[in-house]
Amino acid sequence: MLLCSSQRTARQPAELETILDAEDGLDWATLCKCDLVFAVPKEQLKEKRGSVSRARRRAIAEKVIRSLGLAGI
Repeated sequence: MLLCSSQRTARQPAELETILDAEDGLDWATLCKCDLVFAVPKEQLKEKRGSVSRARRRAIAEKVIRSLGLAGI
């Protein structure tokens, strides 16, 4: 799980951030930090808000890998 801001964002994402929006099932553009990952038991996830596209999931994964310093391995 990524840390995402529930407030509307007015700025462009930083290098290790991404924007999720209506295409992902959210009501507005939401800034998500890809350098802060939480492990959450699946049974604690209650409400599904949408579905992130495969292309956007790939971009998020690349940012997570870079943030953890795994890109050079």
